[in-house]
Amino acid sequence: MASDLNQIAQLLNATLDPDKHKKAEIDLKAEETKPQFSLQLLKIVATENLEPKIRLAGALCFKNFIRHNYVDEERNYKLPIDEVNTIKQELIGLMIACPPTIQTQLGEAISIIADSDFWDRWDTLVADLVSRFTPDNFKVNNGVLEVAHSIFVRWRPLYRSDELYTEINHVLNTFAVPFLNLLSATDQQITAHANDKVALKGYFDTMSLLIKVFYDLSCQDMPPQFESNLEHISTLLHKYLTYENPLLATDDDSEAGVIETVKADICEALQLYVTKYDDDFGRYTQVFVNSAWNLLSAIGPETKYDNLVSKALQFLTAIAASPKHSLAFNDENVLGQVVEKVVLPNVALRESDIELFEDEPIEFIRRDLEGSDTDSRRRAATDFLKQLQGSFEQLVTNVAGRYINHYLEQGKTNWKDKDTAVSLFLSVAAKGAVTAAHGVKTVNPLVNVVDFFQQHIANDLVSDSGVEPISKVDAIKYLYTFRSQLTKEQWQAAFQPLIQNMGSSNYVVYTYAAICVERLLYLTDDSGTRFFGRADIEPFARDLLDHLFKLVEKESSPAKMQENEFLMRCIMRVLIVMNTGIASFVDMALHHLVGITNVIKANPSNPRFYYYHFEALGAVVSFGSSGGASKLEERLWAPFNAIITEEVNEFIPYIFQILAKLLELDPSGALPNHFQALVPSLVLPTLWETRGNVPALTRLLAAIIPRASRSIVAENQLQPILGIFQKLLSGKKTEQNAFDLLESIVVSIDRSALESYFKEILSLLFMKLQGTPSESFKVRFVRFYHLVSARVEAGLGTDFFVSQVDLVQNNLFVQIYLTIVLPVSDTLVRPIDRKLAVISFAKSMGDSAAFAQRYQKGWRFTCEAMLKLLLTPPKVTSGIGDDVVNEADVDDIGFGLGFTALNTCKKSASDVYPEIQDITIWVRQYLTDANTRHNGAIANYIMERLTDEGKRAMAIYVS
Repeated sequence: MASDLNQIAQLLNATLDPDKHKKAEIDLKAEETKPQFSLQLLKIVATENLEPKIRLAGALCFKNFIRHNYVDEERNYKLPIDEVNTIKQELIGLMIACPPTIQTQLGEAISIIADSDFWDRWDTLVADLVSRFTPDNFKVNNGVLEVAHSIFVRWRPLYRSDELYTEINHVLNTFAVPFLNLLSATDQQITAHANDKVALKGYFDTMSLLIKVFYDLSCQDMPPQFESNLEHISTLLHKYLTYENPLLATDDDSEAGVIETVKADICEALQLYVTKYDDDFGRYTQVFVNSAWNLLSAIGPETKYDNLVSKALQFLTAIAASPKHSLAFNDENVLGQVVEKVVLPNVALRESDIELFEDEPIEFIRRDLEGSDTDSRRRAATDFLKQLQGSFEQLVTNVAGRYINHYLEQGKTNWKDKDTAVSLFLSVAAKGAVTAAHGVKTVNPLVNVVDFFQQHIANDLVSDSGVEPISKVDAIKYLYTFRSQLTKEQWQAAFQPLIQNMGSSNYVVYTYAAICVERLLYLTDDSGTRFFGRADIEPFARDLLDHLFKLVEKESSPAKMQENEFLMRCIMRVLIVMNTGIASFVDMALHHLVGITNVIKANPSNPRFYYYHFEALGAVVSFGSSGGASKLEERLWAPFNAIITEEVNEFIPYIFQILAKLLELDPSGALPNHFQALVPSLVLPTLWETRGNVPALTRLLAAIIPRASRSIVAENQLQPILGIFQKLLSGKKTEQNAFDLLESIVVSIDRSALESYFKEILSLLFMKLQGTPSESFKVRFVRFYHLVSARVEAGLGTDFFVSQVDLVQNNLFVQIYLTIVLPVSDTLVRPIDRKLAVISFAKSMGDSAAFAQRYQKGWRFTCEAMLKLLLTPPKVTSGIGDDVVNEADVDDIGFGLGFTALNTCKKSASDVYPEIQDITIWVRQYLTDANTRHNGAIANYIMERLTDEGKRAMAIYVS
């Protein structure tokens, strides 16, 4: 039965109500399974008499539905083809007709569809877009350009490839000339409507989109159509870089107008052309340099100009990076003008910066930190000066030095001037980027960063009173930036004052202190040894953590409590560095972390915060379980079970990883009752439908199986678990998870329970091998073979494997063994896998009837393969570098978009035979014993089946 339009609209409305959204989302999930659900959503979006919020919710729901239900991993449609075609026919026109907020969501949906279908399965799209261009209807043109931009912007980060260039050429052949015509037509309409505010705004929005699409079309290579019209394009770009019209000015000092947006777009395009196409574009650059310079010299400090100033400075930075163009700056007077008119005004603190510092401190920190997503004037001006310094180091250092000394003198009575001096010094002292791991690794040899700190900044760090909070932050940020330049002794002197600044009442000061401490604790030397280790912080680690927890818990609402991810990151780092030293305060750490969990689960709003939070919990579990995991299980079960029960989906993958780690810490023993009760829900398909759950769910189930093998068999749960294995095996992105589950089953489940399923397991694996399996799939298959082959003591072994393969197809084993098992075994990298392969081969040689009689040549091949692996005997080690725990890239952490592994809960590589330490001695003992068991048969095989070289090599193993 098809979905009901009114029912869906009511459910969409209910998802916006905090009291009803959970049930509404479940009911919407049920509607998704009905025919034509996507088309009903588009009808809702198109229905103008519905409330705007319902239409927007419909657009958002459509986008998410398309993301998960349009195609599978192989690009096969998951929707009926007639539904797919209808979506493509209707979507463009609908997006053009919708308000901007809805356009954004539909544009993202089009981009998702384009990722799969454009251009080979949607080759009419570009012609459709071009056919909708009009010379004078900005509303229609803006909609078309929004669609075009949402598709073409995908090219910007991609690496060059034949497929990519084929797609771009397909677009250019149809789109480029109409695009240029629209650019000219829009220019004419702007001129014609210079006194009509509404029309002017509409056409300027078109111009902004045109410049963005111009960048998209040029991002990989300059289109030939643009190359032949470069003079006309340059003239038009320059016109709008210098365009002014008071009708488009905004009254709000913080809101950029469309003129500022267009100019910023132009500067971004100019930067691209100077960087990539200077041979052709170079003759036009000087006029743009002059205009950008004039713009920067005249522009005000209002925040509405920030993006434009940043983009203009980035363009000038690209000019300074060009050997051909940068020579104009190689003059003391010119550089004096650069520092005075462009750099200083943009590194100096503004009233708006101080207001942000006081009113929105977390936003100030995010903007101020290197690597922030937000382009800031200060960073752009600093990058410009750094680029100039890279070319003219002595000259720039001298010119900037005069201004630094001037502002330091002024700073004795005016802290803002001192802030300017410090910012300017940072610009010329640091060479290269400020890296997340080490801060500044290379400094300007013409300055001394340690002396500068001691003479001008250290007092601001240590003084208890009379120092402005921003000056404190400057001092801390200086240490943060140059942390790699200080010796251990210098850091030991600075560390206590840094810790004391965490006690500040100022939000930015104590947060920056936490940031600096965390990065110092993360710092390692070139060999990977910690710069500041456990011994350095052990005396005050407990008090430091207690204070950090109290700073987090100052706020009681879920959103405010998780606002400051920097504090939680510092908590995580202290726990990691302390390692097993946390044993004395595990209860304190758990008390706080569980309490925070219980608050923030009501509204998980900051993915970075809760990622660090669960890394911290992972550290407590991994390092604080020396007295046994059962106590931690008891403490964590109730809050974790509540998260699972309440379906806090953002947290569930983290919860499963930590629960798995708890079980892995004690792999023997009976499964605790609460875990036992969890098994039936873990084997239901619903949890596995969310892709982000799959790796953690697999790991948890794989950890449960060894401790619940008997009950799993007794309660007929093996079949549904194997059903999950089959589902995971069918997807390329989950096939490794399938092997994780299969290995746990093979190691844990008795042959008597497993045997009836084994033929089907092999059939599924062989079907994948017949296709185009990845190298990683072949490696995992071979490891699985060796696992079965080695487990003779469990009733498995090579002969069992051969007999099961015969059930699939008689003598298929020969092909599998010769083309997959032997060649891939030679390429195994992990010592743990190489060791397992040696054990498997040795047992095949010593105890396999199939290799003794049926596959006599195979016995020789097996022996040769084993000897090759033993040339460099694999040694399984652990513990090296275990104390250095990296965290995930926070920029990749989003709202439930995927799985993020917890590094503090990493799964240890599974050694099935830990008792075998020296593999060479074990092989000698095993084959000698086997030879005795079989009345000298092994020695006979060596003499009969091996070459002279093989006989000599085997002499040390069987005598």
